[in-house]
Amino acid sequence: MADFIMAAQNGRTIPKEDKIFGISRRANEMIEERGADAVVNATIGTLLDDDGDLMVLSSVDDTFMGLEPEEYAGYAPIGGIPAFRKAAVKAAFGKYEPKGYVEAVASPGGTGAIRNIISNYSCPGDKILTSDWHWSPYGTIASEIGRSVDTYQMFTEDRRYNAEGLCDKAKQLLESQDRLVIIINTPAHNPTGYALTNEDWERVVKLLSYIPPEKRIALLIDTAYIDFAGDEDKYREFFPILETLPANILPVMAYSMSKTFTIYGMRCGAAICLAPTKEIADEFRRVCEFSSRGSWSNCAKAGQSIIANIYENEDLLKKVTEERKEIREMLLKRGKAFEEEANRVGLEIVPFDAGFFVSIPCDNPDEVSAKLEKEGIFLVPLAKGLRVSVASIPVEKCRRIPVKILEAMK
Repeated sequence: MADFIMAAQNGRTIPKEDKIFGISRRANEMIEERGADAVVNATIGTLLDDDGDLMVLSSVDDTFMGLEPEEYAGYAPIGGIPAFRKAAVKAAFGKYEPKGYVEAVASPGGTGAIRNIISNYSCPGDKILTSDWHWSPYGTIASEIGRSVDTYQMFTEDRRYNAEGLCDKAKQLLESQDRLVIIINTPAHNPTGYALTNEDWERVVKLLSYIPPEKRIALLIDTAYIDFAGDEDKYREFFPILETLPANILPVMAYSMSKTFTIYGMRCGAAICLAPTKEIADEFRRVCEFSSRGSWSNCAKAGQSIIANIYENEDLLKKVTEERKEIREMLLKRGKAFEEEANRVGLEIVPFDAGFFVSIPCDNPDEVSAKLEKEGIFLVPLAKGLRVSVASIPVEKCRRIPVKILEAMK
């Protein structure tokens, strides 16, 4: 007798278990069996210290512990509490002061922001455009609301960012649809660690400016890892370039406080637009709040109160920034250690700059991943290769595993 299925599939492919969390579960089971030193769990994108414990900014934790009941127990407005929305803009843009019209709408992490932008700036049946190396939940989010993901080749043969490929694919998709959401994850791209340079952005903006003005594009920049890429001001230098886009292309940021402030479980984020007119900005806020109401209603208040309180206290903000800098430097050391060792042993990696992840091109990633699991090394197989989370393993393991990966590939 065939399985009796109640749920509607609706064109979706629904796995029995999330791939990344499934691999991590197996890694934790092996740790229980063999001990932590014998296992490398480079799967989940959260910052762990050298002992494998979750890293949380103590200044943020102290702020959380000091919340009054009204700051976490009551409902937040659908778009977010006003002080949070103001703080979200400051957190996202840093020292840069936008010349356009900015609106921020609260979301459950950066993921919620991505969901709302796809929902409002594309139509059912449309394709969403992102790079071939990408965070796989983009496809899950799109399929949940009746869209799908198409890709362009992220890097050219000489390992440069492929702005021409992006824009050619955008033009191709716009021949059959009137609207397009383009997702660019930068800086510290998940899963490669690449960051678009200012020159990359200038080429993207120049080429997209040739799109016919009757077409509509939402250029969604997934900045989940921006504050772990390096100098916080340097990695925000591209914002003025976005403000030179024509009016039919709307730059939007998906900003994740969950990562920036190490409060992953509070699911705190915002969708932030950089609009050329007040009308477009007002529409952005209205449609995102409407979609929020129809999905999660409103976001948890505690995370919003934490961020708002931090940005209302200069001394506290300074402490948070300094503490984040310390763990960012630790993360950068891990990434560079992996890159250096990969170069030493001859393991090819995708162009890497900084961030939580490094990726390795591989023709048979599932097979290689399964082989490495037997040796106690747990990585994430992707469509085009393997992803290593340097955020979750110490420098010693970052230097230990490149040769093991190379041997498994051979």
